[in-house]
Amino acid sequence: MPRSLDGLLMAPVHDQDPGQVGSATRFRYHESEGQVWATYQGGDIARGYLVGTREEDRVDFRYVQLTVDGATASGHCVSRIAELPDGRIRLEETWEWESRPGSGTSVVEEIRPESGRPMSMVRE
Repeated sequence: MPRSLDGLLMAPVHDQDPGQVGSATRFRYHESEGQVWATYQGGDIARGYLVGTREEDRVDFRYVQLTVDGATASGHCVSRIAELPDGRIRLEETWEWESRPGSGTSVVEEIRPESGRPMSMVRE
């Protein structure tokens, strides 16, 4: 089973459509006893939250977000956790909006600090 998501800072690999998460969005994950939650912001996202459960390499969660233009949206996502050759964690996601039409796939990967440079943090 891949290691815990607790404390990981993650970012999408590619941009999505406007008003959705993109490469400037940062997720701060937490995990305890099968529960997973995260905060996220950046790019078009002013503030977002996700909460769900983990079983083995599968995370099932709901998310809700506020965009910088004041719109809200919510949805459901199932992610498969994979470990990259360099040891970082990748989430391969299949998501769907519940508050509006639309669905898709995305990939987020763990961000590690570069030596001597501070890592961007998502406020909770």
